[in-house]
Amino acid sequence: MYKIFFTALVAGSLAGIFVFAVQSVKLTPLILEAEVYENADAARNMIQLHEQEAWEPADGFERNAWRFVADLGVGIGFALMLVGAFSLRDDPMDTRRGVLWGLAGFAVFSLAPGFGLPPELPATMAADLSARQVWWVSAASATAFGLYAIVFGRSNALKAIGLAVMALPHIIGAPKPPLGGVVPTELNAEFAASSLATMAMFWVVLGALSGWLYERQSSHATA
Repeated sequence: MYKIFFTALVAGSLAGIFVFAVQSVKLTPLILEAEVYENADAARNMIQLHEQEAWEPADGFERNAWRFVADLGVGIGFALMLVGAFSLRDDPMDTRRGVLWGLAGFAVFSLAPGFGLPPELPATMAADLSARQVWWVSAASATAFGLYAIVFGRSNALKAIGLAVMALPHIIGAPKPPLGGVVPTELNAEFAASSLATMAMFWVVLGALSGWLYERQSSHATA
């Protein structure tokens, strides 16, 4: 257990710091730009809420500090899942294999759900939240099962079932948002592409670090 938690803590923290830096350079400016459109639309429609609004961090240091904490939490959480999968498989692990597992994590948690529900900016029109959550979980679960069946399945029939299960949520289709919104389409498209690219880098870094640290911890345990 020490090996799992130590590897996840270190790899997840470093990957979280990495993704925070990338987000600060590429994604945060896009979010701030979208909020300009959102605030302008609210002002045009004179949407002023007199009741107490939900708390949100102030712009600047406070907002960045909470985002940093969130990125660390996400990094460590995903690292625990990844390293737990290493342990359950009990296969030899190294940096290269860690990257492959990281790419699988990207496919499960970002790429496959992103086909139907791409990352969204503030003020973007969206479908019902519950419907989106159900579809997202279905797409991620189907992709995880499908990849496992294709990579580790011993029969062609199981591999074919895995492929079919992966495709099923996309054949059904993700919930469609209503038409409209104030954010330009080009800005939404840039944000979606940049978000997926950021997550791809995050998962590669997380996988590489997790595989390398896991291998070192295993070597020390057997020394």
